[in-house]
Amino acid sequence: MSGYEASTNVANNGDFLEVNPERSSKYIYVLTFLSAIGGFLFGYDTGVVSGAMLLIRKELALTTAWHEAIVSATIAAAWVFALMGGWLTDRLGRKPVILAASFVFTAGSVIMGIAPGKELLLIGRIIVGIGIGLASMSVPVYIAESAVPSKRGRMVTTNSLFITGGQFLAAVLCGAFSKTYEGWRYMLGLAAIPACIQFFGFLGMPESPRWLVSKKRYDDALKVLSSIRGDRAVASDELELIRASCLEDEELQQAKQAGSGQSAFVKILRTSHTRHALILGCALQAFQQLSGINTVMYYSGSIIQMAGVKDLSLVIWLAAATASVNFLCTFIGFYLVEVSGRRPLSLWSQAGVVLALIILGVSFHLMALDSPGISSPFDAQEGPCSAAETCASCVDQLAECGFCYWDLDVATNGTCLPVNPEGEALVGLCSNMTSTLVDDGLTLAVGWCPSRYSALAVAALGIYLLFFAPGMGTMPWTINSEIYPTWARSFCNSFATSTNYGCNLIVSMTFLTLTEVLTKEGTFYLYAGVALLGLVILFFILPETKGKSLEEMGQLFSGPWCARMKKENAKNVQNSKITENASSKL
Repeated sequence: MSGYEASTNVANNGDFLEVNPERSSKYIYVLTFLSAIGGFLFGYDTGVVSGAMLLIRKELALTTAWHEAIVSATIAAAWVFALMGGWLTDRLGRKPVILAASFVFTAGSVIMGIAPGKELLLIGRIIVGIGIGLASMSVPVYIAESAVPSKRGRMVTTNSLFITGGQFLAAVLCGAFSKTYEGWRYMLGLAAIPACIQFFGFLGMPESPRWLVSKKRYDDALKVLSSIRGDRAVASDELELIRASCLEDEELQQAKQAGSGQSAFVKILRTSHTRHALILGCALQAFQQLSGINTVMYYSGSIIQMAGVKDLSLVIWLAAATASVNFLCTFIGFYLVEVSGRRPLSLWSQAGVVLALIILGVSFHLMALDSPGISSPFDAQEGPCSAAETCASCVDQLAECGFCYWDLDVATNGTCLPVNPEGEALVGLCSNMTSTLVDDGLTLAVGWCPSRYSALAVAALGIYLLFFAPGMGTMPWTINSEIYPTWARSFCNSFATSTNYGCNLIVSMTFLTLTEVLTKEGTFYLYAGVALLGLVILFFILPETKGKSLEEMGQLFSGPWCARMKKENAKNVQNSKITENASSKL
């Protein structure tokens, strides 16, 4: 067939596909939207659990161990199945794994919504974790392999935008159902609706063209590329580039293993450019989590309580406002990813995170110094509550004690009381205080203390999200989706994604222990130190991938780290001079 007009017929095994640029442009956006629903479900689950658990813990009378198990089960399941997802997407394809993820997420959401007790709720959380693990590693890969280089960054960042959008909507729904009878069932069960939309919508989506090429299904790959590019000539040229790259990778791997029966992981480690890319991908995902993002997000409610907000429903709504900052700031990354590039966006983001964590640590330090004293000690029995000298030492007793104070005079009227798991004083409201004060205006603070410096902590939270969301919130997923060769993309992505969940699990399981050993301010100083280490490491190993095709990534990661950085810097200087000369001529 000669001549490729705007509308062409492409033959493929007797089937004909009408190719039209305008239709194709809309098609790629529909493909991205339906794929990114997986990111929305990921964000929704991480956002909804903090609000839902406030209601679930009280209604089901959960112990701390059960609370931690229900929250952590999803992360653990996602960690395991993110690793399995690499093998599955290689064997079955990207599309079947995304379909399986949406089906599993639907089932898990329904189970959580109808769960009669904590046992079935835990099972539902595990099932949802399976869906998150599969979707979070397959969706970015699918979008990256379908997008053109000039739009790939924004297309993949759309997934991150949907993640933060899911967190924001979850926070809003938590506020809406916070005063509804068994409102947590609606919070958890409503996730089945977008999961169903993705499942049925994705039935009409094509398989990734690069996966089809890797399986030598060239006719099918050409059909898919033609449909999403809108021009068969362009699609044919791209197909040849992808095929040449895949064949080159196959020959390289065959020469290296030479019948040695090496596993995929060993082949990756023995191939320098793939090994370097994997180190970078894992570092990005690790430092995203080790910089404390989930701790900051989960702790936002407590910080807002410290500012003096006591109504639980209002706290949830204000937490939704915090989630909206995370969501809106992700649009900054969506715009800048193809303007400033991945490298500067990531580095400036990480630098801002370090600054915000230091401010957050300082705010907690000042709040600890400003903590109200115990002026009316509870001495009815021996225990940690009777030994407390300040509000801070009172509420740090693993929620065993609460600080009861009179709003009008915090500094001189406080007592430390034992509380039950529901946060209610076992001995009555401030029974040890003088009878003239046992009146309206008394507050029992469990897990927090009133302070004049709470506003500083809230401001630090906003600064953290302002810097984190555009860069380190989005770039680890974007960069990981594009830096690996086709033969290793699924495995490397699954390994990097599992690194994210593994570090997430470590932070989630150690936060309370760290606050006991290092204090709250010490914990955030530790996170700041880890974030600073990440900034230094990323400065030396993170190249710019903007505008490069997936087939060019091998060359980008070839050679020693230092040599590659010098070459990258020299190229940036040269591009800067060219821009200056062009500007002077104008």
